[in-house]
Amino acid sequence: MDMEEIRALNDDQLQEELENAHRELFNLRFRAVTRQLANTSEVGKARKNVARFKTVIRERQLEAFAVEGTA
Repeated sequence: MDMEEIRALNDDQLQEELENAHRELFNLRFRAVTRQLANTSEVGKARKNVARFKTVIRERQLEAFAVEGTA
């Protein structure tokens, strides 16, 4: 997913996608350790996906705080 698609998700969908990305990262790490993962670059891609989801979640938290602080 690219950032535009991620930002288009609502909060519940974003949390669900983050959980799925964490689960995928765990599985990839497990497969890498047991030498069952042919393409090790997938681990890095999964880490970046997790970071993207967390970034959007944090942006929304900061927006909510900024709006709350000005009200």
